[in-house]
Amino acid sequence: MSRPTPASDPRLGLWMQQLAPLRQRWSALAPRERLLIGVAALVLGLFLLWSAAIAPALRSLSTAPARLAEVDAQLAQMRRLAAEASELRALPPVAPPQAEAALQSATQRLGAAARLQASGERITVQFTAIEPAALAAWLDEVRSAARARVVEAQLGRSGNGYSGSVVLTLAAPR
Repeated sequence: MSRPTPASDPRLGLWMQQLAPLRQRWSALAPRERLLIGVAALVLGLFLLWSAAIAPALRSLSTAPARLAEVDAQLAQMRRLAAEASELRALPPVAPPQAEAALQSATQRLGAAARLQASGERITVQFTAIEPAALAAWLDEVRSAARARVVEAQLGRSGNGYSGSVVLTLAAPR
């Protein structure tokens, strides 16, 4: 394959015409000025190489251990939750009357912040300004004692608590 020439490629000829004044200016410079411009171009090139390639790579290397530890912690938590889910699946089912009693008891401990309403297989619990810790404890108790599953949750932050509703179903006996 032959190299293109200005005669064979009109774009190259146009390009050469546009660069001609710069070539003339370059050849008119003193050797010392050419050296200074070359050094400035080298410094600019090194800066661009540093800022576009080397610095981001070094930043990634420096933050990698912390990110790896964070991902390991997330993996450990996911494994704990998977083990807990397996344990809950292995537990014997709770009879519906006992499950309803456990759910009623857990909801009554919240006082006026929660109202329970059963309709068929679905149980709706309305919350009014319940504290996050109390909601988490209630969900944990309902899940473990009554074997209830959350089907739907519509909660919103209001003041220093949550308000809304949670719809549950009780696990059917196997």
